[in-house]
Amino acid sequence: MTSTHAPTVGIDFGTTNTVVAIAGPQGEALVLRFDAPGGEVTAFRSTLSFQIRETGDDQPPERIVEAGPWAIDAYVEDPQDTRFIQSFKTFAASAAFTDTLIDNRRYRFEDLLGAFLLRLRAHGGSGMADLPLRVIVGRPVTFAGTSPDESLALDRYEAAFSRLGFSDIRYAYEPIGAAFFFARTLEVDANVLVADFGGGTSDFSIVRFERSPAGLRSTPLAQSGVGVAGDAFDYRIIDQLVSPELGKGSQFRAPGKILPIPQRYYAAFARWDQLALLRASRDMRDIRALARTATEPEKLARLIEVLDDNHGYALYQSVSALKMALSHREDATFSFVAGSVRIEKPVSRQQFEGWIAPELAAIEDALAQVIDRSGLEPGGIDRVFLTGGTSFVPAVRDIFHRTFGRDRIETGGEFESIASGLALIGREPDLDVWSRTGRGRG
Repeated sequence: MTSTHAPTVGIDFGTTNTVVAIAGPQGEALVLRFDAPGGEVTAFRSTLSFQIRETGDDQPPERIVEAGPWAIDAYVEDPQDTRFIQSFKTFAASAAFTDTLIDNRRYRFEDLLGAFLLRLRAHGGSGMADLPLRVIVGRPVTFAGTSPDESLALDRYEAAFSRLGFSDIRYAYEPIGAAFFFARTLEVDANVLVADFGGGTSDFSIVRFERSPAGLRSTPLAQSGVGVAGDAFDYRIIDQLVSPELGKGSQFRAPGKILPIPQRYYAAFARWDQLALLRASRDMRDIRALARTATEPEKLARLIEVLDDNHGYALYQSVSALKMALSHREDATFSFVAGSVRIEKPVSRQQFEGWIAPELAAIEDALAQVIDRSGLEPGGIDRVFLTGGTSFVPAVRDIFHRTFGRDRIETGGEFESIASGLALIGREPDLDVWSRTGRGRG
């Protein structure tokens, strides 16, 4: 398919944040800004909130759906009566996730994403009032999950993005989008490796950029990815510091024996969105029963409070604060205070890196894979561009320092590079080189 240089929207729908950019006919890429309650932002949090509000006067209750910073505000103001969902992108390729029940209404993945996109458009104001027909949507090289179904994920994306009125929906690898953003700074021919670290996936692409009288030419050489990133790091922190204080590893009394508390209750902490699902599941009844026979009932009481009072977002903030602190210091204090739950513990960077060692190994393996697929040696990579919030973790950066040295590594536009690059891809003369339709599955 050949581009006509029509205005194009690039949407980086991320596990943690979503960013929108629009490329015009002159080659510019403008990132959309949102006038959020806490101030102007470009990174629109990938969150949803659902509330039922009584209207009185014998009228049916009103269903209030919000997204981004507005969803967070709704949850903070009324956590008891707000269904708060985040990191739902991690379910995109999961055949096991069919739907979730919210206020007696079933929502499939495409319903959640569609609701999110419609609220994002509403908060985009005039910037999203007259959208062009073409959108380039970022997609991970490898979707999150143990057995991700790529075709299922793209079908779900297609259904959701169609609700915004797009008729030309194409998909490009997220690191390819970042590569286009980075290529604007190149002054010589170069083989560029882009590493994009999101919340759910870590993706890598190698692209050859060459300067010519007609402009910058680019050739994709290789891609790889792995379904672990920042959310997996978060889970390791919770598993080590929080879950033991909520009863993991403890026991309960059964007739004639002592049994361990089931581990599955704590597996939900691997994804933020699953906490809300656990709260609404039949497991809550079992947890309450276990609390009455637990050998350490105070720990189960904390678990019940965290779930009943919807403390997931407060926990998310505590984990993020620890990761940020350990990115700058060798030692920090983890502090999670919500309601009557208080967990405070010292943590060293060395401890944290030991916890995330399996994820670091998976990331390093994916990096080796993309280099091997490109046919290049590490020395043949001229520039390395790191993007995404997890790229700030020192242990992640050390992987690239060991492989390439420090001089070839650059960062920048951690939250805006992908969306901007996706929008610019829409201006390429041959879109099929860089993107695919949902039917192409490329």
